[in-house]
Amino acid sequence: MAKELTGRTALVTGAGSGIGAACARRLTAAGARVLVLDLRAEPAEKVAAELGGTAVVADLSDSGFVAALPDEPIDIVVNNAGFQHVAPIEEFPPEVFATMMRVMVEAPFLIARRVLPGMYANGWGRFVNISSVHGLRASPYKSAYTTAKHALEGFSKVVALEGAPHGVTSTCVCPAYVRTGLVEAQIADQAKVHGIEPDAVVEDIMLQPAAIKRLIEPEEVAELVAYLCGPSGAFITGVSLPVDGGWTAR
Repeated sequence: MAKELTGRTALVTGAGSGIGAACARRLTAAGARVLVLDLRAEPAEKVAAELGGTAVVADLSDSGFVAALPDEPIDIVVNNAGFQHVAPIEEFPPEVFATMMRVMVEAPFLIARRVLPGMYANGWGRFVNISSVHGLRASPYKSAYTTAKHALEGFSKVVALEGAPHGVTSTCVCPAYVRTGLVEAQIADQAKVHGIEPDAVVEDIMLQPAAIKRLIEPEEVAELVAYLCGPSGAFITGVSLPVDGGWTAR
């Protein structure tokens, strides 16, 4: 495997498991040193130890988290951290809605604000924002998640426009349902909301819009992230790339 990112430092949020851990592994394989940021200390430290990276334990819902970031240049940011809550709008807890905005919209803004000056000084930088098919399409009962991902899409485009003269790109990767703990929790929540069995949620609700009827593996998402961070992705910016099995073809 080519070490195209040797000498680069990557910050991956929500990197203790799932898509984030897969991205951390793939970027390490490409030569990058990875800062493994997660809310939970044990998973962050485990992944960091595996990869020879650095664990960063931080709560992205608290704007003071930026103080936990190492005082060093960061070349690559993968904004992956997030969580889900499923409920009708009239029953959706306002505090949960606000927390989701802080984690999935405000935190990427605060990270960009912190690291962009260093990227500009070096003339190189990559932002890959793990959005979702819900950054491009809506689903019932996911008002906060859909809103947050749509906002992340817009923010990514602004970073792309401001960063282009300085060698900085910004893109969104938009998966459908990935085989992660987050999705397993969504299946359970949807089963409760609709009053059906979990298997029926996957087949009849979650994958109903998709042409390819299977969950996406985290490694498939990580492969696209690595491509966007490498030399071949240098001209790809300001766009959203669906990894959705044909969902958005409809």
